[in-house]
Amino acid sequence: MEIQLDQTRWYDRIWAAFIFFTRLPFWRLHQPSKECYKTVVEHWPLTGWLTGGAMAATLYFGSMVLPYLVVVVAAIAVRLLITGALHEDGLADFFDGFGGGGTDRQRILDIMKDSHIGTYGVLGLILYELLLGATLFSMPAELAALMILAADPYSKMVASQLIIMMPYARTEETAKNKTVYRKIEWKAGVSLAIQGLLPMAAFLWYTSLPWEMVIFLPCIVMYFLYLLIWHRLRGYTGDCCGAVCLLVELAVYLVICSLVTYH
Repeated sequence: MEIQLDQTRWYDRIWAAFIFFTRLPFWRLHQPSKECYKTVVEHWPLTGWLTGGAMAATLYFGSMVLPYLVVVVAAIAVRLLITGALHEDGLADFFDGFGGGGTDRQRILDIMKDSHIGTYGVLGLILYELLLGATLFSMPAELAALMILAADPYSKMVASQLIIMMPYARTEETAKNKTVYRKIEWKAGVSLAIQGLLPMAAFLWYTSLPWEMVIFLPCIVMYFLYLLIWHRLRGYTGDCCGAVCLLVELAVYLVICSLVTYH
């Protein structure tokens, strides 16, 4: 299997990531082999360049012609349309599973796989979207746009560490998308770091914000989420990856919002 993956072309693997993580019709232009979808997490931050760019452009240019609150909502809606609410679905399932499943590993997995959304999922999504909108609305349009460009790829890079830190909690046959991501090796890890840290480094250089807080505080959030997932499931799922991605991104926004407000 590893030989087959190594023989796939690098641009096919990137193309597969854009097909997997967005709802844009990339598949109409080219359809990579099934094996390429096992590597999509290795290019996850790169898709954040697209979703973050679309969201940031909507926010920045829309603020020139529309009330800012309207533009903030529109920017969030643009990303939801591009991704098909893929990560938000994972976040809702995560809240439902860990909120309603107690400490029963199989029950948590069953709840997260259920297509119906429960009370924990609804409340979690509402609170997440309210906090997301509030942090964006509290900052100037230019700063908020630059923050999105940096935070989207960075949060995906951080969330991808779950693939390195623990095994998959289900089998390939019982996975939602029938795909289990391959383990991330050192070359893919370097690529992930470049994809996720390059926009963040440019943002921190431009804004001169204290990089230690912006970089490490969201990583602490990720670590505690990792401990929770490991304690309950002893492995990750796609829903866990999506939830960690959004919560780490929100942590970045909250940290920057706090720094801008009180410094």
